[in-house]
Amino acid sequence: MKKFIAMLLVSSMCVMSLAGCGSAKGENTDESTGAAASSDWEDISAKGEMTIGMTLFAPMNYYDENNEFVGFDTDLANAVGEKLGIKMNFEEINWDSKEIELNSKNIDCIWNGMCSTKERQENMALSAPYLYNTQAMVMKADRQDEIMADVSGLTVTAEKGSTGEGKLQGTIADDDTVEVSAAEYFADSNYVASDSMAKALMEVKAGTADLALVDSVAAYGMVGPDTDYSDMVINVDNNFGLQEYVIGFRKGSDLEAKVSAAIDELYADGTVDALAEKYNLSDMLVQK
Repeated sequence: MKKFIAMLLVSSMCVMSLAGCGSAKGENTDESTGAAASSDWEDISAKGEMTIGMTLFAPMNYYDENNEFVGFDTDLANAVGEKLGIKMNFEEINWDSKEIELNSKNIDCIWNGMCSTKERQENMALSAPYLYNTQAMVMKADRQDEIMADVSGLTVTAEKGSTGEGKLQGTIADDDTVEVSAAEYFADSNYVASDSMAKALMEVKAGTADLALVDSVAAYGMVGPDTDYSDMVINVDNNFGLQEYVIGFRKGSDLEAKVSAAIDELYADGTVDALAEKYNLSDMLVQK
C-alpha cells in the first residue's frame, strides 16, 4: 500500500499543486442576498459545542471492542475541541444527504473521510487535505482471480453519495492521477447502492454483491485477518485515481479557519502524527 500511494503521489504532484484543494476562505455572507450571515463560530462558541456529521467506518469513526467511540477523525476532532474549548458531538447521518444536513444547520461540518471534489470545492468551504485515499475493490478471496479477469455482468456496490459511486457512475470526472477509468471499467457491471461503506462490505460477505468499491482507507481499516471480513481481500491494482480527505463546512463559514488553525497546532505538536501512527495511517498522512 505504501508503494502504491508513493507512486500516486509522484504522478499527481503537479495536479495537486494546481487543483486548489486547500481551504475555501472568504467572508461569512448569505450568497442569496449578499448580506452578512451570522457567525458559525460565534454560535458554536456561545453554546460550547459543535456537531459533526459522520458515518460509522473504521478507522475514521467507529465503536471498538469495548464499545468506545474512537477513530482517527474522532480523536482528531476531539483534540480540536480541546484546543477550541468546545465539546464535539458526533451525529450519524445519511451520507447521500450530507450537503442538505450541513446547509440546513443540522450539523456544523462534515468530518468523516470526505474526499475533495470539484463540486465540493465549489459548494463548501473545505479544510486543507489531511489524508490521501484511493478507491479499492473488495471481494471474496476465493473469487479474486475470477472477478479481476472480468467484471462484466457482476454486481458492484458502493456507498450512495460516495466518491466510489461517483467514480463508477462517471459523475466525478477522471483527472491526471487516473490510470483506469472506473466508469469504463464497470460499464458492463450492475451497480447497486449501499447506505454506507460498511454495508457495502456486508453485501459482499452475504453474496448479494460480487464486489464493493470503497475508500482504501476504509478497506484497510475493516478488511483482513482478525476482522469480520477475514475471507475477503483488497485489490488496488486498478489505479482509479488519487483523492484527498478534507473537512467540509458551509460556504463562507468562519468555522473553517478556527478548526484549520487548531489542526495546524496539532500538526506542530506531533498529535496528528501520533494519531496517524495509532490508526496505521502514517503512509497516507498529508504532511505539512
